[in-house]
Amino acid sequence: MPPLLDFQDIQEKLSTQFRPWQRSFQFWVRAADIYTGYKMFQLRVSLVKDEEKQEAMWEGQHELAAEKIYAMCSDLGGFFLKVAQIIGKPDLAPAAWVRRLVTLYDRAPATPFDAVKLVLEQELGRSIEDIFERFDVEPLGSASIAQVHRARLKGDKSDVVVKVQHPGVQDLMMTDIHNLQAFALYMQKTDIKFDLFSVTKEMEKQIGYEFDFTREANAMERIRQFLYENNKTSPVLVPRVLKDMVSRRAFVMEYMDGIPILNLGDEIAKRGINPGGKIAAAAKQNILKSLTLAYGQMILKSGFFHADPHPGNILICKGSKVALLDYGQVKDLPEKLRLGYANLVLAIADGDPIRAAESYRELGIDTLSKCENEMQEFFRLAQTMFDTKLPPGVAMLQPFSEGSSIKKISVETFPEELYSVLRTVHLLRGLSVGLGINYSCAEQWRPIAEEALYLAGRLKDTDLKTKRRRQSFFRRLL
Repeated sequence: MPPLLDFQDIQEKLSTQFRPWQRSFQFWVRAADIYTGYKMFQLRVSLVKDEEKQEAMWEGQHELAAEKIYAMCSDLGGFFLKVAQIIGKPDLAPAAWVRRLVTLYDRAPATPFDAVKLVLEQELGRSIEDIFERFDVEPLGSASIAQVHRARLKGDKSDVVVKVQHPGVQDLMMTDIHNLQAFALYMQKTDIKFDLFSVTKEMEKQIGYEFDFTREANAMERIRQFLYENNKTSPVLVPRVLKDMVSRRAFVMEYMDGIPILNLGDEIAKRGINPGGKIAAAAKQNILKSLTLAYGQMILKSGFFHADPHPGNILICKGSKVALLDYGQVKDLPEKLRLGYANLVLAIADGDPIRAAESYRELGIDTLSKCENEMQEFFRLAQTMFDTKLPPGVAMLQPFSEGSSIKKISVETFPEELYSVLRTVHLLRGLSVGLGINYSCAEQWRPIAEEALYLAGRLKDTDLKTKRRRQSFFRRLL
């Protein structure tokens, strides 16, 4: 039997799969190819007058680009799997991109078991054989930073999940982020009038936190306790952490038995239920309602929230219960931004562009108008950025389009701290579009936003508009 590889050998092998300069070269060559492909296509399609032919040409271009983006994210892995999660959403990207990129969730290359065993034994201080009665060699899933294995502790009857960090991945991901920051600077000066650089700086900070699993375990327990204490029944299930089995690069948590939300349609059909019928619609609405309630409470009431609700982190358990996984990306929102966002939620729910503009100033979002109907376009921009319901007439966000609000109202300054809220809302919107439900989180969060502002002394009893007898939006959908 060949000897096990030394830990340093494994780390070196994994970290040099693409050295920093190689990754940078790969990224810039591929990004330039995709970008120039679209710019050249824009010139070509502008010469065609027939709209149907233009639409067919765009679909072909999106299919071509989708293959290139998929290849780049798949080959480079790491941080680019997160990029695929961000842009591969039905409301943000062309359908061709979504169809291709959605297959990348949790598809990072798995770390060999020898390396997993070494990391675990270094972090937990004991051999795997001493700790676990059973440990599945094949991981349940492998993501950009870590992979998870199903196991059972000695003397226990319930299964657990063991999360283990990929060796050598941190340096590579930081290289990826710095390349993306440079690309963001170029894009905001040419095509997208939005402070993309600040967004990528916040991403850098948040990703940096993800490499400390002690922080993640503490965040999971904090959110679990908050949701269970603020509800008769928590709207979402949060795995319980085994506190004596937590370290910086590995930890053990409760196993959640469920199906990924991406497989919900197949599961419904498998059970003989019409995917387009009322029963399926009610189940989807309840799932979305549970997620929305949990996020409204976390963001507006606590300010401390899970900031990564992409489909790979959501399980549907028995009884349509929703389990929220992976707490590597969490955000502790400063009080000023929490209340400022609560004010913006009320402005969007009430259709009040003046209050929305005031909220933007309070939040530190600086904009520059480039159109005549400034207030209308500004409010449309606020809806696009911070509500799950797309503005009237908008089926998908198209930042390159001349009719896009981002072209008419440029975002000159965007606070880094607010990026996690923006990303969370957009991920929730992607889920809602994927489930076929166009709803407003602002409308759902109105009572929570009112409570937050009332407790802060910024609303009086006479200002409260939410009524207990008001029929919920989700019931009106049935």
